[in-house]
Order: sequence, then structure tokens, then C-alpha cells
Amino acid sequence: MHAPTDHGPLRHLLAAALALGLLWGQAGASERPTLGLALGSGGANGLAHIAVLQVLDEQGIVPDRIAGTSIGAVIGGLYAAGLSAEEILDIFDDVAGSPLDALSGLAGSELDLVDLLQLGLSDGGLFDSGGFLRFLAGHTEARRFDELRIPLAVVATDYWSGDSVVIEEGPLFVAIEASMAVPGLFKPVHRGDQLLIDGGTSNPLPYDLLLDDMDLVIAVDVSGSRDPASEPEPGLTDLLFRTFSIMQQSLIRQALERQPPHLYLKPDATGVRLLHFNRVHEILAQAEPVADELRDRLTSWRAIQADAAMP
Repeated sequence: MHAPTDHGPLRHLLAAALALGLLWGQAGASERPTLGLALGSGGANGLAHIAVLQVLDEQGIVPDRIAGTSIGAVIGGLYAAGLSAEEILDIFDDVAGSPLDALSGLAGSELDLVDLLQLGLSDGGLFDSGGFLRFLAGHTEARRFDELRIPLAVVATDYWSGDSVVIEEGPLFVAIEASMAVPGLFKPVHRGDQLLIDGGTSNPLPYDLLLDDMDLVIAVDVSGSRDPASEPEPGLTDLLFRTFSIMQQSLIRQALERQPPHLYLKPDATGVRLLHFNRVHEILAQAEPVADELRDRLTSWRAIQADAAMP
């Protein structure tokens, strides 16, 4: 099992839990510390979020609030609507292949993502994500934020001002569409006077939205990494999308330096590209050490509480 390192934020998290004197499973919901979960931007790397949700489901822990950007908004929205981690995994098991792979003549499988995306060059994006979002919406009855099981904040970016836009009410899948509108890939979304693009351009890991209201905040960074030893020389699309991830990583580093979350998790994502949704099980396998770390932390917190409760 992966042995977690001792981070400063963890000490802060343990101190908060001990100060409250409560942990999950040890007291009623009205007494336990509130938990916020931030799910970051990162394309197909974000399927690693499912591994984190699997641990929470396994432990019987339900976050009090979720904040998500881009793929984090997609998965966070489905989870907030009441789907389990395994149900979300089943959805992405049905979505195999990527439009870029398919256009290169590579085979898809049961349900090819290219079948869910239509060309939309005249609308400011290579693809229209409407079909994909309708497919996701078909797995839940929730259509608006006020129908969700867990309060959710979805992050997009105003193209004109560059400001981060936090959406917490109104139509759910319109907000998700805006949050995942990767510039040049998916068309931007009109919302009143705003033209919204991917939230990763302004706040790729939105744990800051949770710090003031939640006792404990876990942030999952899926912005990825680059390894020249294991990856080929980048082509045009790789340069475009990897440059986007470099920008996100820079924003996340700055945020972490200002004020870190209580627990920061970053799954490995070696060799995974933006649209490699067909590699869901490989991505989850790479996320196992982070899932183990979270599982160990939860076990440790409960053990500390049990020791504190002994006479």
C-alpha cells in the first residue's frame, strides 16, 4: 500500500478534526465536521476523480459541498445528483475512444465519443459537446442545481473579462457545458451578457470556494504531468492542449502557495492526453496510490478519534 508523506496541510486537517473531537461514523451528521471536495480540471485525467469518490463511498462519507471545474464539474455534477462512483464509472466505460483518435482511423468500442460530438467550427469550437451532455443527462433526473443531493459550485470563465464565474443555480448541464468549454475544442456558452469558456483558464482547482464554509477541504488536482522519457515528441494538438495544462498547473501552484487545502491529492497521469476517455481503467490504476493515501488518512483520523474517546 502506498505510504503517504507527512504534509503540513495534513497536520492542519488533523488539528481541525481533533479540535472538533469528531470524525465520520463516530457521531451524528449534525455534529461531525463539514467536508468540502474540490475536483479539478484536466480532461481525461479527471477520470481519476472516480477513484477518490470510490473511497468516499466505501467509507460511507458524503461531502457537504462539491466545487468542480471542467471534468471536475462533469463528475462532480453526476455525483452531486446522486450517482455513486461505480455508476459514474459505468457511464465512462460506455464512452470509449476520442474524436481525435477516431478521426485518425483508430477503432472505438461500444459507444464512441465521436458519435456524441458534432463538428461545430463556425461556433468557435472544433466540436459541439451537446450530444455528450445529453448522454450524461440521460443517467440522472436532476436538471437544475436545486435538484441535487449535494450542493455544487461549477466554475467557468468569462471570455470577455477573464474573471472566474461560479455557477450554483439554474440549469445544471448548461453550467457543466460552460465549465468544460476548452478553448478551440468546444464552443463557448452564452449566459446573459457573458460568453463562458472552460473554468480551467481561471480556476482549475476551485478549493478556495470551500475554505470559508467547510471545516475540512480535500482538493484533487488532475492537471497531469509530462515525462519526456515516456512520451513521444508532441504534435500540434499535443502542444496546444499540453500548453493549456501547463497554464493550469501554474495557476494551481500559485493558489497552493497562497493557501493550501487541508488535504491535497494529485494522481499520476503519465501518458494520458486530453481526450483519452477510453483509457479509464488505466487512469484509475494510476490513481490507486492516491486512493490508498486517502483511505489511509480516513483510517488514521478514525483511529485518532477512537483513541481520544477512550477513558
